[in-house]
Amino acid sequence: MTDHGHELTFGGFLTPAAGQPDRVVALARLCEQVGLDLVTFQDHPYQPGFLDTWTLMSYVAAATARVRMAGNVLNLPLRQPVVLARSVASLDLLTGGRVELGLGAGAFWDAIEAAGGRRLSPGAAVEALDEAIRVIRAVWDTDRRGMIRVDGEHYRVVGAKRGPAPAHPVGIWVGAYKPRMLRLVGRAADGWLPSLSYLPEGPDDLPALNALVDEGAAAAGRDPAAIRRMLNVTGTFARSSAGFLAGPPDQWVEELAGLTLEHGITTFILGSDEPRAIQIFGQEVAPAVRELVAAERATPAAGGPSTLGVTPTPDPGYA
Repeated sequence: MTDHGHELTFGGFLTPAAGQPDRVVALARLCEQVGLDLVTFQDHPYQPGFLDTWTLMSYVAAATARVRMAGNVLNLPLRQPVVLARSVASLDLLTGGRVELGLGAGAFWDAIEAAGGRRLSPGAAVEALDEAIRVIRAVWDTDRRGMIRVDGEHYRVVGAKRGPAPAHPVGIWVGAYKPRMLRLVGRAADGWLPSLSYLPEGPDDLPALNALVDEGAAAAGRDPAAIRRMLNVTGTFARSSAGFLAGPPDQWVEELAGLTLEHGITTFILGSDEPRAIQIFGQEVAPAVRELVAAERATPAAGGPSTLGVTPTPDPGYA
């Protein structure tokens, strides 16, 4: 897969620590101040050490003015799709279009079941996510007449009213790693949002995984290029190189630009609660990656192999 030409976006992936709520909000504000486009939060509703992600997003929305927000990713088994769709649309309306929807099929099933959720097999969890996306899109589709009807195996919504519609076309981004989930991304989602640390071979896994997303899109009659490829990344900033995304900002710039040009990744979300790392990522790395990718795209060989020297939510095990 090569670059599909999407605009590059950059974000932060913050820990919603309940013991330091003021710090979490301050880090979200910092993401905005240093020029990042997006601030995201992990979602584990069964974890008492974390703030509720949706409540936190609503608070952060009021504490910021420009940055967009998303769960990374929201735990579907503990969030009913109709209510979730209306919550997303409501916050999007209140913020003037600053909310996106990251969704996960669920993991840590012991904790989910202990909190009142249903334990699902891997195959059933994929089916439930597919049905939930249909429900969510139906709630938002206020241009269509008639009541919602999704008579699924896991979510039966028959006769519910549509609306409200969000302020902008909210992206549905799915965290996925295994073939059935990746094909579902291609078939039904707007973006694929994995974590680099959960790819066993790192960037070397991206071509095969991207191909499965493309396969799902093609089977549904969709253009694979329409699906945004995203990536949660972690690493360290240091004076000298110690491996992939472990070194000076210039090294990060080359390696992230390579992921865009060689694998089509156009959203990078930094997993860090360190203010200095967030500052470097937003003020030094992101602008330089944009500049380098723009220059490469402008060359006659754009779309071909890159000349850059790049070394190429835990996997729940869904097929």
